[in-house]
Amino acid sequence: MTDIYKTPDSNLNNTIPAGNYGSLEKGIAGDYEFSIGATLSEAWDKTKNAKGTFNLAFFLYFMASMAIMMVGQFAMIPLMSNQADPSTIITVSLIEQVIFNLILMPIAMGLFVLALRRSVDSPIDATSIFSHYRKTFSIFGTMLLMYLMILIGYILFILPGIYLTFAYMLALPLIIDKNLSPWQALEASRKAISKRWFSIFFFMIICLLIMIISTIPLGLGLIWTMPMLIIAYAIIYRNIFGYETETIN
Repeated sequence: MTDIYKTPDSNLNNTIPAGNYGSLEKGIAGDYEFSIGATLSEAWDKTKNAKGTFNLAFFLYFMASMAIMMVGQFAMIPLMSNQADPSTIITVSLIEQVIFNLILMPIAMGLFVLALRRSVDSPIDATSIFSHYRKTFSIFGTMLLMYLMILIGYILFILPGIYLTFAYMLALPLIIDKNLSPWQALEASRKAISKRWFSIFFFMIICLLIMIISTIPLGLGLIWTMPMLIIAYAIIYRNIFGYETETIN
């Protein structure tokens, strides 16, 4: 029987067989190792001498999101002052959310690519996070499908939703790096993560605790932990699926 989730051969052949890094085929088959301690340790080492670049990239993302939110608020002023009907306000708000995600999600994926470059010691540039708008609609479509599937999972007794929340965590990076379709990306991520689901789950819990603790001293710890955690995320992806030449160049 034909596997409808099989990814295009052209994408499989471009993966760089560097070091112990994975590939799309290996990732889907579960042929990879994952260690929470080793991942965080490597991420911490790669954070050194890269904090400034990452924090500048986070700042640029924050400024972009604030600018979009301000424009949205200004757009709502005429509706509120003219006491528009609730359905109109809801419709405009939904349109604003769509535009917000169309603009910001490619930047968020740019942050991931920045971390992936750092994970393989390629040169990094904070402004490169704005370089992925060519895949805007693929990213947005994948995000919508992912949210829909997760929502259905939560409706079906919650546990399937929890499972999919973590199983789909590498779907959006696959859109950027492997040029998969939305459904292919979701299934590739799900199949790969399912092989180490509980380890990934506990890893994410640990990352959440690290984030919470780092906010205690006036949030100053985030200067170190935010770059470290996004690099750790990229390391997980790198070890499972490898990376494409054009992604890190």
